[in-house]
Amino acid sequence: MNTALAKATPADAAAYRRLLDSVFPPRNRVRESQRCLIPDRPGELEVQSRWFAGEFGTHFTSTCGKTVQIVQFGHWNHAGGPDFVDAAVSIDGETQTGAIELDLDVRDWEHHRHAVNPNYDDVILHLYFDSPPGGETVFTRTSCHRSVVQVRLAWEALLDSQAARFAEADAHLGRCAHPLQEMAGEKIGSLLGAAARFRLQRKGERLRRLEAAHGREQALFQGLAETLGYRRNQLATTVLSQQAPLRQLTRQSAPRCEALLFGRAGFLEGNVVDGAPEDTRGYLTGLWDHWWKLRDEYGSDLGRRPRWNFSGCRPNNHPHRRVAALAAVAMHWDEFRGLVENAQQFSEKRLRDFFDTLAHPYWEHHYTLQAARTDKPRALIGRSRVTELLANQIYPMLIPANAGLWEIYQDMPATLDNVKLRRATARLFGEHPHRAEFTRKVFQQQGLLQIYRDFCLEDASGCRECPFPEQLRQWE
Repeated sequence: MNTALAKATPADAAAYRRLLDSVFPPRNRVRESQRCLIPDRPGELEVQSRWFAGEFGTHFTSTCGKTVQIVQFGHWNHAGGPDFVDAAVSIDGETQTGAIELDLDVRDWEHHRHAVNPNYDDVILHLYFDSPPGGETVFTRTSCHRSVVQVRLAWEALLDSQAARFAEADAHLGRCAHPLQEMAGEKIGSLLGAAARFRLQRKGERLRRLEAAHGREQALFQGLAETLGYRRNQLATTVLSQQAPLRQLTRQSAPRCEALLFGRAGFLEGNVVDGAPEDTRGYLTGLWDHWWKLRDEYGSDLGRRPRWNFSGCRPNNHPHRRVAALAAVAMHWDEFRGLVENAQQFSEKRLRDFFDTLAHPYWEHHYTLQAARTDKPRALIGRSRVTELLANQIYPMLIPANAGLWEIYQDMPATLDNVKLRRATARLFGEHPHRAEFTRKVFQQQGLLQIYRDFCLEDASGCRECPFPEQLRQWE
């Protein structure tokens, strides 16, 4: 059965968009009421991270009707005070410099006593989501009684850029499995290719927003951190890359760069050397010798640090090891940048060779800062993780500038299997005799995940009333 796809173009992605809009019209896809349907409402740290990544845009209208444009997002504050400092904001055409505070509720300004705290006197913009019921007006004022411009952010914008309306769908055979069994392999291949191209475009748009906010190299660095975080610590590694941005790291020597990342991550606090294995003490002492000199300038309050999930992590995915991998790339940034900065000259082989040779004398033989030394060396970043980086960050950034890379992207063999992919395959293909052929390539997996996200995770009827199976028969 031939499911290969010779070429998928932006026109195919547009056809997939039309299919999506015919099932879930854009005006119905995201609603304010959907907040209650998301099991885990985003916390303030995640919202701040996504704001800082430019996901809400740069142009707004204030609550009093003024035009607001973010000229410079500033820096994530590591100490007490406003969330973001050294920002530049144009308000009705006049550029002001100062700090930005982001709260989930406009009343948090008073609840957290910012109004009487002089540390907040240079805030020039107060962002928030929720306001009191009944339309009560709440003003934002500083301790010197200056009124601060307010912008209410829309939950819809946040939800539209999230994974989907629901976190997951039941792992049962979906009604779309029947029309898919009736479709020719080439037709299924074209559907997966179009969905993959659409997914790649969406990822590219997100990266371009990040690039517009912080520059291309920081967008690459944050994309790398996000990929290294896996599912459990994706937010934590992303926040770390924002709080310790690339421009900050590349000004340091290699040992100070590594120490800064481990320190900002919170892994060098307390008596971390005490009780560590003997071969670890020397490594930690070296990190600490640099960190204590950097801590006053770069150390974070406890509430602002990334929040790590240590439970259920495979040894290779432990946060200590992931931060070590991020530091290793940062310490070889010039080489990494040279491999990915030119879309016309990009070579996947050379990039994979870079990661194959990326080495660290300590982390090649340790999973964590507490683990015993292993005899067999381990790659800092495995080949399957490199594939994820290529699929989710590198190719979405480069393909718009070099369409020929799409065919190379389509040839990438799949190296990963995860719960979401297995769930999507079970719902769409069930016991289809050729189901294995639909997940052998990375682009097929990406297309399948996009379909699962756009239809299975947007349908509130548990598949019973979803119109996708009927629309699927019309796919050409």
